[in-house]
Amino acid sequence: MAAVKSSMRWLASAVLATSVILAGLPPARGASAVKAFVGAKLFDGTGRPAMADTVLVVKDGRITAVGPARDVRIPAGAERIDLSGRFVIPGLVNAHGHVGETRGLKSGPELYDRANVLAQLGLYARYGITTVTSLGGDRDEGFRLRDEQDTPALDRARLYVAGPVIDGKTPDEARAQVAALAARKPDWVKIRVDDSLGTTAKMPPAVYRAVIDEAHKHGLRVAAHIFYMEDARDLVASGADMIAHSVRDRPVDRAFVDALKARPVCVCPTLMREVSAFVYGSEPDFFADPFFLKEADPAVLAELRRPERVKTVAASVGAARYREALEVASRNLKTLFDAGVPIAMGTDSGPPARFQGYFEHLELERMVAAGLTPAQVLVTATGGAARCLGLAGKVGTLQPGAWADLLVLREDPLTDIRHTRTIESVWIAGNRVTGFSRD
Repeated sequence: MAAVKSSMRWLASAVLATSVILAGLPPARGASAVKAFVGAKLFDGTGRPAMADTVLVVKDGRITAVGPARDVRIPAGAERIDLSGRFVIPGLVNAHGHVGETRGLKSGPELYDRANVLAQLGLYARYGITTVTSLGGDRDEGFRLRDEQDTPALDRARLYVAGPVIDGKTPDEARAQVAALAARKPDWVKIRVDDSLGTTAKMPPAVYRAVIDEAHKHGLRVAAHIFYMEDARDLVASGADMIAHSVRDRPVDRAFVDALKARPVCVCPTLMREVSAFVYGSEPDFFADPFFLKEADPAVLAELRRPERVKTVAASVGAARYREALEVASRNLKTLFDAGVPIAMGTDSGPPARFQGYFEHLELERMVAAGLTPAQVLVTATGGAARCLGLAGKVGTLQPGAWADLLVLREDPLTDIRHTRTIESVWIAGNRVTGFSRD
């Protein structure tokens, strides 16, 4: 009798293991070509209200159906993943990061190789950033990884690339750089129009206009790094396709807002770029956040805590100026959003001490502090960012035809944006991402 009971228990366990996977446990890779995520409250990234008790069906890495359980039929033989009591949102999209040129606090082109790029894409993915556009510094391996990623087997963040930042000194030199870059088929062309608080020369209008014109001849879009209002105004008038940082010297005006909306041109605020310039003048609060510490390098933290370094940052005139710029940028974000200008979440993460993956969650919190609601911020980091990047329907939303890139959260981010940090699992193309240092 005991043997019979033991056999029955084993059979029940086997059936459960093959039909239901609890949210915190990894599925067997390739166990089923079709997955059904069931029971979660789901925010699809379009801006529509969240839905309760949903079913999301995935086949070959893409979503085939999604909606309330009463409306979605689960295919026979599908692998069911029970997410009852959980919250599902699209994988987050970073419209402005950098990948491959940093290790620890060191940075340079010599650090760029396939292993480093993959390591950083894995890091982004573990933090729930499932798509990142790298705006500058990208090399051959980045282009290759971009070209390899449209596959149902993907389990790291998707990468889109700009290649080297265009820095020609004359219109002809800049045109030649763009033409050479165009042959590599970048996703963006990146330029910098900034004097680094008066310490460097800005790219002249004649040069950036040549870049924009040449890029458009090749069917390429131009993302412009700016700081000052008047530079941003002229870049938009000259045809730039994305403003890759906030206007940080003064409030935006109605004429600029109207110019952005007329085409439209997306703005990527990158508030955490400003924070990174001054936050290490004392110990940041996030140094005590377990969500940060699970991936933080103790040697990097030790260096950022070094008293001499802290004193230098605290006394820096530039750090103080960027602290002021953050306040201007935050007010401008609220103004632009309320006026209907398309906003794409981005961070400029990737350079030393701009922590990939984690900074994106701090960016969401900063955007809420600027006056946006959690739902509005989530759209800027999902479907809104995808639209700005030309990726609508592919990533950023949980809709039929899109890649099944999604986050499972323990708590509802619509009630508190900090709940995006309650990640229970990350899925890319329907594959569970693993590898947090705590796993």
